[in-house]
Parts: sequence; structure tokens; C-alpha cells
Amino acid sequence: MADFKRSRNEGSDEFIEKIVFINRVAKVVKGGRRFSFSAIVVVGDGKGKVGYGLGKANLVPEAIRKGVERARKDMSSISLTDASIPHQVIGRYGAGKVLLKPASEGTGLIAGGPVRAVLEAVGVKNVLTKCLGSHNPHNMVKATIEGLHSLRSAQKIAEMRGKTVEEIQA
Repeated sequence: MADFKRSRNEGSDEFIEKIVFINRVAKVVKGGRRFSFSAIVVVGDGKGKVGYGLGKANLVPEAIRKGVERARKDMSSISLTDASIPHQVIGRYGAGKVLLKPASEGTGLIAGGPVRAVLEAVGVKNVLTKCLGSHNPHNMVKATIEGLHSLRSAQKIAEMRGKTVEEIQA
């Protein structure tokens, strides 16, 4: 399991690429075993956009490249506050559940493995997380992103209801 960050500057776009998990898969054939690799990659801009991708290939760098390509195509924006998330949420995917809780300034990013990679890529600075259920990296990444997608800012909720933020918070 490699945790690695690399930034590319292509034009004006700068992305944070994080490798969450690399898995070696063996296929048994007549002459022995054939190995291939799958890589889960998370890509974000650090300002509220994130995507994930799964790349499979016979070589690790090729699997990572494919994962990055797929993650860039999958990118979507997330509602965030200055350095945290607007409210508590539980993201669910399969048997995996991830609890995301906003934290005060200076708390830092309290998260493990795959959840940390997603939150760093999206640009969250202060948050508390807890993995409930499955610890499978695939499910944890997807549950985290699903939880982030279900976040709504006070401004967005007010807009949907046709009211002002002050009327909703009263």
C-alpha cells in the first residue's frame, strides 16, 4: 500500500494525485503464474473537486496512469466551508460506511488510509472521521466520496428552498 503524492502542472490545472492501494493479482496458467496489477488512485485540485479511478495493467506504472486518467474524467465538485465540511454525514457504499464530522480550526485531518487520501485531494483541512463496517479500500474510497457528494452548504439549502440563509438559521 503506497501513499504517494504528485502534482502535475498542465496548463493552469494543478492536481493532487494520490495512490490509495496497489493490488497484485495472479492468474494461474499452464506455464505458471501471470501477474497483473490494479491501482486505486484519487485525484483532486485541493479546492473542492475530487475523483477516483481504478486502473488495471500488467505493469504498476501503467495501472497508475490508467487510474489517474479515469479519476480525472470522474472529477466532481464538493460543497465545503473554509477548511472543513458544512455538517456531519455518513457515506455508504456496499458494506463500507464512513462517518465524516466537521472539526474546529487547528484540529487537522484525523483520518486513516484511503479516507485521508480522498480528503487531502479534495482540500479538507479539519475533519474527524471514523470507518464503520468494511475496511476494504475500494469501499472506503467510494463511501467517502458518496458522503462528500451528499454535503450541502447553508447557502445551497437556502437557494433550494427559496429563502435566505438568515431565515433558515433562525
